[in-house]
Amino acid sequence: MESSLFLSNQVNSKRILYTPSVFANTNLIHLQEVGTLTALKPHTSKRENLASYLFFLVKNGSGSLDYEGRVYPLFAGDCVFLDCQKSYSHHTDDDLWSLSWAHFYGPNMNGIYKKYTERSGNPCFRARDICVYETVLSELYTIADSNSYVRDMKIYEKLTALLTLLMEESWKPVSPLRGSSARRDLQDIKEYLDEHYQEKLSLDILAERFYINKFYLTRLFKNQFGLSVNNYLLQVRITHAKQLLRFSSLSIEEISRECGLNDANYFSRIFKKVEQMTPGDFRRLW
Repeated sequence: MESSLFLSNQVNSKRILYTPSVFANTNLIHLQEVGTLTALKPHTSKRENLASYLFFLVKNGSGSLDYEGRVYPLFAGDCVFLDCQKSYSHHTDDDLWSLSWAHFYGPNMNGIYKKYTERSGNPCFRARDICVYETVLSELYTIADSNSYVRDMKIYEKLTALLTLLMEESWKPVSPLRGSSARRDLQDIKEYLDEHYQEKLSLDILAERFYINKFYLTRLFKNQFGLSVNNYLLQVRITHAKQLLRFSSLSIEEISRECGLNDANYFSRIFKKVEQMTPGDFRRLW
């Protein structure tokens, strides 16, 4: 790919329009465009119905984003992550901005963006460290402009790094934990689940044992570990079940009891829901 310098009476931009391989287009999160621009005069850019996701950061200046019926003011250090299938427009103020951006897409991007929004990710946010994002975008540009025979895989690696950063930024706990005792108690509960997953456990049992209100426990546990108590316990049980299915000759009924799920039919249904296959199929596969 060749980089191009685009000059107009509105912007001075340097960009790469990237065409991924058929393999990357079908299987990977892939790049569509990456570049930088400096506005030369106030102007508005509008898009809609694009099979693309856009990330850009404001390096200098200020402007605004109109997205899903809301106007977001933007300043140097702000980031934008949005679904371009929806109508959007962005406008630079008289304090003309400079931007860095990347358009990208992939077969699983719709699910990733949904998870981003579920984790309280916003279309616009203030970056904790804008340099990290600048580095990723700069590396994307360099790779897209290279002749590497594994260029699409390297681009995929950088886009995945970008999405990981965005997921980290999006995680906003309901309320901050106060004091070391709250953190210690929750760690104790997590360790208790790790050690006693074979037993019959419930929120009521945990609340009574650790002298904590079960609703408060539910909120704080997810706040600290990103999973509900029940989902964490299920994760521990399924992980142990997979170990036994692979490395023991125990029957499905015995494994269900070993994992604290005494009903083998219920265990099989839950296992299939999580792993997309039955315990027997998992054992045969491995």
